[in-house]
Amino acid sequence: VYNMATLVKNVRLIYPVASFAVRTAGLRLGTIAFARQINSHYHISSRQSPNESLQSPFFSQPVRWYAGKPPLTLEIIQKRVELVLKLYDKINPEKMTLDSHFMKDLGLDSLDQVEIIMAIEDEFGFEIPDADSDRLMRPRDIVQYIADKEDIFD
Repeated sequence: VYNMATLVKNVRLIYPVASFAVRTAGLRLGTIAFARQINSHYHISSRQSPNESLQSPFFSQPVRWYAGKPPLTLEIIQKRVELVLKLYDKINPEKMTLDSHFMKDLGLDSLDQVEIIMAIEDEFGFEIPDADSDRLMRPRDIVQYIADKEDIFD
């Protein structure tokens, strides 16, 4: 009975270590299998030296691919600005024209103008400095500002 109790006690002590070892070995085997799959995809020889394997596509530096901006014209800028402004809840789309003044014609206040400028910044993906945004009081001003910023001349 004494030998059986000692055996059970030793198994209980060894079990967490063995469990950890099995989990670690399983992760290593999974990683090795994944690396082999990638290596076979890229036709990387397993006989490479460690330095050569670090230069393989599997271990290369990440590369990002960026798409260019969509082509902009004054007409496209104008349509996008009009869409942003028509979707703004405090602007009546029937009253708005390219020459409508935000405060005088459309009844907006300075906070509304800031929100409009923020929406335009989100739409076109660049920031408009405060000094410039204070001068943008009409949709036509915004269209011209964006065209100047993006070097678009028609």
